[in-house]
Amino acid sequence: MRAAIVGCGSIAHVHAESISRLDGITLAAFADIIGERAQEFANKYGGNAYVTLEEMLAKEKPDVLHICTPHYLHVPMMLYALKHGVHVFSEKPPVISKQQLDELLSHHPEKYLGFCFQNRYNPSICLVKKLLESNAAGNVIGARGIVTWERDASYYTESTWRGKQATEGGGALINQAIHTMDLLVYLLGTPRSVDAVMHNHHLKEVIEVEDTLEAYIRFPDAGAVFYATTAYCDNVPPLIELSCENRTIRIEDHAVTYYYRDGRIETPKLPSVEALGKDYWGSGHMSCIADFYQSIRENSRFTLDLAGTQDTIRLMLASYESARTQKEIFIDNVV
Repeated sequence: MRAAIVGCGSIAHVHAESISRLDGITLAAFADIIGERAQEFANKYGGNAYVTLEEMLAKEKPDVLHICTPHYLHVPMMLYALKHGVHVFSEKPPVISKQQLDELLSHHPEKYLGFCFQNRYNPSICLVKKLLESNAAGNVIGARGIVTWERDASYYTESTWRGKQATEGGGALINQAIHTMDLLVYLLGTPRSVDAVMHNHHLKEVIEVEDTLEAYIRFPDAGAVFYATTAYCDNVPPLIELSCENRTIRIEDHAVTYYYRDGRIETPKLPSVEALGKDYWGSGHMSCIADFYQSIRENSRFTLDLAGTQDTIRLMLASYESARTQKEIFIDNVV
């Protein structure tokens, strides 16, 4: 198969490196509005460089397109590529508005459409998912997800799209903490409602979007508290904690810790997996991307398709609606 990447920023390096390690996949082309950036990728990985998606697809006719562009371009580029017979693997977020979600739901592609929620493939998450399915920890009573990262003014001013509602779609939640929200959904099931608030604490004169969002999320059997901010002084690994009947499970960085009710503490040994990007992005990119290509080869379903990520998408959109309206939002109403 032949692969192409549109958008040659920092996350594209992770996609390119992952693809380059897969057997039977050729990196054929790169596109970026800054031609020099696309050329740098072509020099390193081979293939050709372009300044527009349209020209790249017309001339290269790749089998798969990786979308690593600013948020507002994800859905238009997905639809364009799918219409032209190309499988699509897109960076998060899948959408930035309910209107974009409706556009995707009304489109029935014959080609594969997948999303990069790579942290589902982290060894720590795989272990905890199996543990919950076995019911060895008992029912989940409650949960929390915490993301405290640093994004200063220069992070926004060095780009033309970050920090703007129309092009980023939001701030700390949609850009940074959506992965942790997705993991809560993955581990706890379809959310029922969310009650959220958001603030801009430290960049009031710089960005239009939130630097902090906190929420209470009601799942079928448990409530979860969620906190995300980019106003911290450092980028530390997100924390997910599940309080279960028989133990508390804490996931932090690449470690899992069990806190038993009798006071015992256990840290199970996990396999070491190389993180191809920043360490706090998780180590699942390679496995996630490989799984997407394997699904195409075998004509089997890729679990992180639109249906498989729709609960996370709806929860994200409902969180913003709740914060804007100052009301609890029931997820079924986000249709």
